[in-house]
Amino acid sequence: MGIKSQFVLKASAEFWVDRKEGANSVKIFCELLTEPAMPRISVLVNTYNHERFIAQALESVCSQTFPASEMEVVVVDDGSTDGTPEIVQKFAPCVRLLRKKNGGQASAFNAAIPELHAELIAFLDGDDWWAPEKLSTVVEAFERNPGIPAVGHAFFDTDADGTPTELVTPEKQARITLNNLEEVRRAAVGKCLLATSKLTIRRFVLERLGPIPEELFCCADEPVMDAALALGGAVLLEQPLCYYRYHSANMFGFDSADPARNRRRYEVQQFLAGYLPVLLARLGVAPELIPIFLQRADLEIERFEGLHGGGGRRQVFRAEMKGFRQEFKNPTAGYLVFKAAVGALALALPPKQFHRVRNWYAKKNLRRFREAVGRAEAIVPEICRRIPLVKQR
Repeated sequence: MGIKSQFVLKASAEFWVDRKEGANSVKIFCELLTEPAMPRISVLVNTYNHERFIAQALESVCSQTFPASEMEVVVVDDGSTDGTPEIVQKFAPCVRLLRKKNGGQASAFNAAIPELHAELIAFLDGDDWWAPEKLSTVVEAFERNPGIPAVGHAFFDTDADGTPTELVTPEKQARITLNNLEEVRRAAVGKCLLATSKLTIRRFVLERLGPIPEELFCCADEPVMDAALALGGAVLLEQPLCYYRYHSANMFGFDSADPARNRRRYEVQQFLAGYLPVLLARLGVAPELIPIFLQRADLEIERFEGLHGGGGRRQVFRAEMKGFRQEFKNPTAGYLVFKAAVGALALALPPKQFHRVRNWYAKKNLRRFREAVGRAEAIVPEICRRIPLVKQR
C-alpha cells in the first residue's frame, strides 16, 4: 500500500468527459480533506484476560519516544471475560480496540493483521511492556538495514510483579539467517530474541506467510519469526527494549501444574513439529537445514513426554542424552563423568523432581562449576547471554 498524501482531494459529486468538443469537460465538486499520513509502524497488541497487566502494556506504547503521529496501535481482545476491554477503551484515541470471540493467539493475529496499515509491524503481548525508546530504536535499525525482514532485541525477564530477574542479550549486535549450517545453528539459539513483544517485521513477511494456522492457540509468533528468518533473516540488537513477564497464566512452557493446560501446549508443539518443516521448505530453506533448525523444539517435545506423558524416567534419560549429543562434542573425561551423573540422576529421580533440579541448575548458572570438572566443545554457538539480576526488595 502506498503512502497517502496528507491532503486528499475527494470527488463529492459528478465527473464526466465531453468528447464532442474534442476536449475534456470536467465538473468536480471537491472538498479538501485533511487525513493522517500513513503510519510508519503499526503496533499489534494481543490480549486475553490481562486486566492486571494491560494498562502497563498500553502506557508503555502510548509513551514511546517515537512520534505518535507516525504510528497506529491496534489492540485485539481475544474474548476476555475480565475487565480487560474496559481498561483498553480508556486509552482511546491512542489505541483502537478490536473485540472477538475467544479463539487463541493465532486467531487474534489473523483478525488484527488486516486492520494494520504500516510497512513495519511490531508485536506486543498484553502482559508485557516496552522501554520508551523501543520503537525509535527498532525503526532506526530497519532504516540502517533496508533489506532485513525482522528486528529483535535484548529483553528482561520479570516476575509477576514486574521486577526484572534476568537480562537476555546477544553477545553483540548480530544478524541471523537460515542460509547455511552455521547460520542455522546460530538462528536456532538467537530466535529467542524474536518472540512476541521483541519482534518487529516488514509487512511482506506476513504476505508471504499467509493466514496463521488457528490450531496455534499460543506460540502463534513461531511461524512469523521463522518466516522472517527464511525470507532474509533478522538483526538482533543489544539494547534491552522489552520486559517479558512470567506469571501463573503464561501459556508458554511446560512447567505448569495444570494438566489440561500442559496438554494443550503439548498439542501446539506437536502441530508446529509438522507444520514448520513444510512452511520453511515452501519459503526456500534448504531441506537438509530444516531438521537442524528445529531440533531444539523436537527435543523439548521429548522432554515434555518424559515430564507429563507416559515416557517416565527412561524418556527423561533419553532426552537428556540426546540433548548432550546435539549441543556438545569432543568432551573431556571430566565432562563424561558429569554427563553420566546427569543420566543417573534422570533415572533415579521422578521426572518432575528432575525437571525442577534441571531448571534450578540453569537459573543459577551453575555451569561454571561443571566447567571446573570438565568441558566439551559447543556445537551450537553461544550468541546469547543470560545474566541473573539481583532482586531488589
